[in-house]
Amino acid sequence: MNDDSQLLQTPLHGWHVAHGGRMVDFAGWSMPVQYSSIVEEHQATRKAAGLFDISHMGRLIIDGPDAQRFLDSLLTRRIDDMTPGQVRYSLVCNETGGVLDDILVYQIQLPEGGLSGYGLVVNASNRTKIISWLNQRRGSFDVGIDDKTTEYAMISIQGPRAIEVLDAICDHELTSLRYYFGVMTRVAAFRSFVSRTGYTGEDGCEIICDAADAGIIWTRLIERAEPLGGGPVGLAARDTLRLEAGMPLYGHELSEQINPVQADVSFAVNLRNREFVGREAIVKAQKDEQQSVRVGLQLEGKRPAREGAVILHGDEAVGAVTSGTFSPTFERPIAMGFVKQTASAPGTPLAVDIRGQHHPAQVVPLPFYQRGK
Repeated sequence: MNDDSQLLQTPLHGWHVAHGGRMVDFAGWSMPVQYSSIVEEHQATRKAAGLFDISHMGRLIIDGPDAQRFLDSLLTRRIDDMTPGQVRYSLVCNETGGVLDDILVYQIQLPEGGLSGYGLVVNASNRTKIISWLNQRRGSFDVGIDDKTTEYAMISIQGPRAIEVLDAICDHELTSLRYYFGVMTRVAAFRSFVSRTGYTGEDGCEIICDAADAGIIWTRLIERAEPLGGGPVGLAARDTLRLEAGMPLYGHELSEQINPVQADVSFAVNLRNREFVGREAIVKAQKDEQQSVRVGLQLEGKRPAREGAVILHGDEAVGAVTSGTFSPTFERPIAMGFVKQTASAPGTPLAVDIRGQHHPAQVVPLPFYQRGK
């Protein structure tokens, strides 16, 4: 076990250590990278239900009279038509169109007429940056910006039996909860916000609860998931799952040097009849045929391509790998990377330089994996 005395700890840290989690430094947090094996944890999620401690993600509350106008001036996705409980994936961009972070925005309105406003879930590595960015842009907007990260925990349950597991201890009937919507309810008798969201390509939910309640909720979920073949999942399998699902990861497929058009996340950009930071640069990027674009790659053989590996089209270097793994689902290497647009069409034969050897690869549509309906 690593010495993590200087790292931030989630409310579930003690459970991870006690149950054999191999702890690592992730964005300044002590987090479990795996418990058993990556493949076992990956397959448990694909076949049953995987439990993820995602309490390291930043959780912010934006409220006040101008909250909607304030966020609409900063987010690539419009929010003025969101209804209570709705969740949207969005981006925060800088003036050059580069991505500062990819986030989830929640429209919050509690049934008893209490707190109303917007919740933002941001990447752990970007939390302080986004808080600073919001404060810099506050200006004359009458808004509150409140970091609730350490007050709450966040648990994700994903997989074909995830709803079944959570439904057994949740007051709300979850099969009626629409995708990318959430509800304030009780989980294991504790007040929680449950949303039908996730980062694995599977169905499932994410639970935000008081930090003090997380241990009991987590344990109750584990007790119900394990007899079905599910269990806790670490960061390593979370990465193989999201890669199979073709989901970008900040610092790899998204960064301040990459715009939404290149990253193929234009679905999260609403340009019509609105202004926001980075809009003009994104419009310009839509017409740029020289910029590289994100693609999926399927490799021959067994050796996975790692981040930074050069991608070749014939003898020409046309890009680089940003994420790669050996897919537990398909039992072959897959990767994502950025290549010149002339080499980006599905079916294009390429090669990846892995330690000086050129391994044949082919551009394939994303995502690699889609769950059955």
